Amino acid sequence: MSMNGGYATNGHVPTGRPLTALAVIPARGGSKAVPRKNLKLLGGKPLIAWSIEAALASTELDRCIVSTDDQEIAEVARAHGADVPFLRPAEYAQDSTPDLPVFEHALRWLAEHEGYSPDMLVHLRPTLPFRESRQIDEVVRLLRATGADCVKSVYKEDHHPHKMWKMRADGKLGPYEDTPLWRELGPDCPRQILEPAYWSAGLVDAFRREVVERGSTIGDVVVPYPVDREPCVDLDTDHDFVIAEVVLGLLQRRVAGARP
Repeated sequence: MSMNGGYATNGHVPTGRPLTALAVIPARGGSKAVPRKNLKLLGGKPLIAWSIEAALASTELDRCIVSTDDQEIAEVARAHGADVPFLRPAEYAQDSTPDLPVFEHALRWLAEHEGYSPDMLVHLRPTLPFRESRQIDEVVRLLRATGADCVKSVYKEDHHPHKMWKMRADGKLGPYEDTPLWRELGPDCPRQILEPAYWSAGLVDAFRREVVERGSTIGDVVVPYPVDREPCVDLDTDHDFVIAEVVLGLLQRRVAGARP
């Protein structure tokens, strides 16, 4: 086992083959702020189609599935080339359902019904449509190369926690981070002296199957995959879709301008 960037390199299973990678696109049907959000059109095609197309263009994924509780979403996903091997039970598709049970269910179903157990899972959120297939490939290769538990896509956050406030029980404000630096300089210290903070972009994340089996989607060793902030438009409201159409136009013009 060699070392790479301070992490143990363990990108192969004992047989010597590369770690297999399964992409999962979770797409439940019960969105509230934007009804039927995963089927809402963006750039003339259903939102979920953007993630499916990026996954299908990837060269490092062994398989991509859509995990949904909704028959119409399943049909649209299949029409765009996705594999939908099951319908997710309603108990794993509630407003409050976190990511972990979705992946636990997918792994359990695939193992029980197909005898299939991937070495890693790649989380492709349909609400972040502007990822590139190369980014999926780079995240998969990074997890293989570093031997980490997880790779998280992140970008540098300009709104630093040091400058944030929280509401106390007495109705007054207090520092969100009560640190020696805050006590010395207060919230308005120069940004340049603050340690950079990074926001979880959600664009492409990957983690080992064993991490899920231990009850997590992160694990202990997490490697960053830095991305640009601009394409990370997280679609939760109708207003977000308006912004996404503008960003899509900018991205398309940029690509067109780069062509010879």
